[in-house]
Amino acid sequence: MRLNIHQLPTRGRVAILATITAIAALAAALLPPVAQPVAYHDFTDQRAFLGVPRFLDVASNLGFLVVGLLGLRLILRRDCKDATRFLDKRERLPYILLFSGVTLTCLGSIYYHLQPDNLRLAWDRLPMAIGFTAFVAAMIAERINVRAGARLLLPLVLLGMGSVWYWQWSTARGAENLLPYLIVQGWSLLAALSILAMFPPRYSHGRLIVLGLALYAAALTAEYLDRTIFSVGGIASGHTLKHLMAAGAVYQLYRMLRDRRPV
Repeated sequence: MRLNIHQLPTRGRVAILATITAIAALAAALLPPVAQPVAYHDFTDQRAFLGVPRFLDVASNLGFLVVGLLGLRLILRRDCKDATRFLDKRERLPYILLFSGVTLTCLGSIYYHLQPDNLRLAWDRLPMAIGFTAFVAAMIAERINVRAGARLLLPLVLLGMGSVWYWQWSTARGAENLLPYLIVQGWSLLAALSILAMFPPRYSHGRLIVLGLALYAAALTAEYLDRTIFSVGGIASGHTLKHLMAAGAVYQLYRMLRDRRPV
């Protein structure tokens, strides 16, 4: 007989999620340090426009500003639809932090791409870490337990911010270690996918969350293929497309919140 994972007791599904978290924590503690490759800052598209270096990598960050402000406007406005978007008012705060992080990512990434180095990259990654971990808290609140999501929001966000701080602190001590940040980002995506797969939704339009995660995976692929993509026509680099697709991923979350209803 085929077992539907939703038929497992809630404690069993939570235990699976806890195991994934424990494995991630062990990996961060036991795996050897990882340094930020210096070549990472050598982006393919170095073209300037209007006196702005790496113009397309800089300008493409405006997508984060647009979708971040759209999300904040949707969540913060007071109208009768809020009662259907959030059955519990505590579910709003993770999304406020998520879209705030996305908005600040625009500023941090522009600052970084104007003169790429490790110090500036930290200001790019800090708001990203806030967004990732707030997203996990939102999924916990919506699909597992509202109280648990509310209580875990601050610790998770501090964990994300701490991973960026630790990277800079370890670099200053001559023992650079980017691994905790990488694991926090990877764990956030894996935890969100696991929650989506194991716990039933309380709202409609959950497919848009999956679409958003798929777009973000495509964005990471485009970043990896930065030079290859730019070599095809020389129009835009993979890193520019990464910014646009990542903003598109967040836009799917905005659409989900805008259109969803309780189920």
